[in-house]
Amino acid sequence: MKNFRYLIVIISTALCISCEEDGGTSVRIFEDGIVPNMQLASDSAVLFDLTKINAGTNVEVSFSADVAQGTAVSTDIMGYYTTATGNVYNAILFNNVSLPDNFTLSINDVVSAFSELATIDDVLLGDALAVSTRFTRSDGTVLSIINANGSSNVNQNITNSGLYTTVLNFPVSCPTMLEGSYTSTVIASNLDIASNFRSPQPVTITQPSSGTYLLSDGTADIFGPDFPIGLNFTDVCGTITVLSPSVDFPGLVDYIDLGSSLDQDSGIITLDLEYTSGSCCGLPGIKYTLQLTPNP
Repeated sequence: MKNFRYLIVIISTALCISCEEDGGTSVRIFEDGIVPNMQLASDSAVLFDLTKINAGTNVEVSFSADVAQGTAVSTDIMGYYTTATGNVYNAILFNNVSLPDNFTLSINDVVSAFSELATIDDVLLGDALAVSTRFTRSDGTVLSIINANGSSNVNQNITNSGLYTTVLNFPVSCPTMLEGSYTSTVIASNLDIASNFRSPQPVTITQPSSGTYLLSDGTADIFGPDFPIGLNFTDVCGTITVLSPSVDFPGLVDYIDLGSSLDQDSGIITLDLEYTSGSCCGLPGIKYTLQLTPNP
């Protein structure tokens, strides 16, 4: 809309591992401790994909475990399952193993290992599995990398050293990879499309943070040529939700999500939008539907 074009704009971490002196002798950093080194397999999934799980796929993760420091007489591979509501469950995933060794763990194995998980339906978005070791020394002392409440039982010098990976974490989530270039087309509106929008137009989608995306222009150029106003949306396992306010002009250009969606097969994103009553410049009440088609 031509009269809209006059919208006015209102870690780098330092690591130091030191030894204390006692009469000229140094205390060992890992005194009588046992430290594992856990490594994700190169072809392993990095999470338990809830979309696949709900479709009946027995998703698997693979990893290796080795003893990086110390000597153990017995070793268990332990799992610590934290639910989205904050409950923490503990279970032995592999009992009395010899290291080094490689392991594969399916989501069905996880459900079988934890008595608190009755069926696969108890695996929910936001849950997470931490995998580590529990060692027993020759004197009978049991050394767990993770406490029963899910907290770390390892000195931060070890955690921060970068020498070892003591814990592997597998969230229950969905891979989300919508970044790229798209063609935005207005496929419906209560305004005349040809005279009020630029359609089609090229747009880009970036991912500033995990699962949250930025569409370069959510207005279809309603304010005139080259006046894009960004729009944020989230993708949670294929469920698209547009966030308000707008990126560039919060309080002046704000969106209502009337029911957006993602076609998992084609990758086409459909944003069904309306401007909020508090938006400026004659926007309130305007409805329009954007279809974002991935470019080849």
